[in-house]
Amino acid sequence: MASSSDASASHGSTPESPVSGSATDGPDRRGRVRLRRAAVMAVPATAVAAGLMILTAQGALGVQFAISGMPFTVTATELNGTGFEQFGNLDNMAEDSPNAGDTGGQVLVVTSAIKNATLTKLCQSVDLGGTNLLITAGSGADKVQASNLTTDSTELSGDAAFDNIEIGNDASTLSKAGVQGNKGVFSQQADTVHIANLRQTNYATTAAVFKLPGLKLRFSDQGC
Repeated sequence: MASSSDASASHGSTPESPVSGSATDGPDRRGRVRLRRAAVMAVPATAVAAGLMILTAQGALGVQFAISGMPFTVTATELNGTGFEQFGNLDNMAEDSPNAGDTGGQVLVVTSAIKNATLTKLCQSVDLGGTNLLITAGSGADKVQASNLTTDSTELSGDAAFDNIEIGNDASTLSKAGVQGNKGVFSQQADTVHIANLRQTNYATTAAVFKLPGLKLRFSDQGC
């Protein structure tokens, strides 16, 4: 997980700016892009209906990099945050990425943002094929701390509670975490968020400040 500074727009990989017009753009590819654009509208609503809330989003440092296309797992026994936002978005891989498969190099994600967050027993792992790169922190008395924390996720779960939640906002009008999404995109925000037994599948994470007490990085046969 990692990065951010105030940016009022979400990252460069938005439904507004897919690559088009190249010689390889056929009807099938254009059709996939249009479907992804439409799907972005419904992603956060689906997450709410399933009771799945997370720790992340497109934020103050918004994701400005091309994602690798390799998902990674993040877990925490507890997350507490102030200033929460969530909306749908698209992430882009580097051109000709070997991880693109049949996605066209785009990943539909749920982008979430938390202005200030603390996490207990943070674990992050990425499957490298035969082994996992494992990172842990915050297992002692000191908790992991982050400001302007953002994450783009395809799966998320946990037991969540919110204070003063607003559901159905236009993503361009969000104000709780200092981040805005694209106009016309469904979103939600809350004053505070609490998530127990957090688990995410992420493609990108950023934070302005990220403090990891008791940090340990190692290779392991098992992930988080």
